[in-house]
Amino acid sequence: MNKPLFGPGGNSDAFRLSGYASTLYAPAWLSSLGLDAYEYEAGNGLSAGKDILRAIGNEAKLNNIHMSYHTPYFISLSGVVTETRLKSIGYIRESIDAAKLLGAETIVVHCGSCAKISRDEAMRLAADTLIRVLHEVPTHGIKIGLETMGKKNQLGTLDEVLELCRIDSAFVPVVDFGHLNARECGGVFKTPDDYLSVFSKIERCMGTDVAANLHCHFSKIEWTDKGEKRHLTFEDETYGPDYRPFMEAIKIGGFTPTVICESAGTQSDDALLMKKYYGELK
Repeated sequence: MNKPLFGPGGNSDAFRLSGYASTLYAPAWLSSLGLDAYEYEAGNGLSAGKDILRAIGNEAKLNNIHMSYHTPYFISLSGVVTETRLKSIGYIRESIDAAKLLGAETIVVHCGSCAKISRDEAMRLAADTLIRVLHEVPTHGIKIGLETMGKKNQLGTLDEVLELCRIDSAFVPVVDFGHLNARECGGVFKTPDDYLSVFSKIERCMGTDVAANLHCHFSKIEWTDKGEKRHLTFEDETYGPDYRPFMEAIKIGGFTPTVICESAGTQSDDALLMKKYYGELK
């Protein structure tokens, strides 16, 4: 990959208003806009069958759309009930199988909660789950991306994600810049240097290739004193973060991330804003 890639997480309002009812048409539609990435959202569980997943993957390949896959939200790497936690291994296996059909290179997984236990105990349980995944689930070369999270009672600071990723090269960080901003109640990302510091930390921990080709999420997110409340659109002027210094940072650093926009309903529009702004930078 020699350039940043931009696209939405899931289907935007604009896609639906264009008259499309099936994700099968998303790759061609995104390509027609000038976008080049798409994250298939299975947050509420996978409902599509193998044939439709394979067909979407074929369409993505025909239209040069880089695919990724978001696993179900009910996966809990740090769940305190052992039976529930170990079921997550099966969901990760199902997700990797789906990603393979889609031609996706990365699946995105939430790290879990630490609302009822200490962060240290949650990290121990999450690490145990991931080690079991390595032993029990063929990855087919698909990376398991561990996402930074927006609520303070969730695992998912950048340091926590990087520590879990150290377990094995099968795990990579997925940085959600909106989440990191929200869990600190705003003001984290104001300048290109603020964003560059994230890439630098990943490079020190995971190496240049992982940092340069980071899979990441971006949206503006409303927050409270508990962290993330809800995703917003780029029209919001209150909560942030601003995408422009982010684009400037990846231009300065020569990075080529895949940037998945998760704005609330305007994710394809806002992904295109990022790509256009990046293209205008000297």
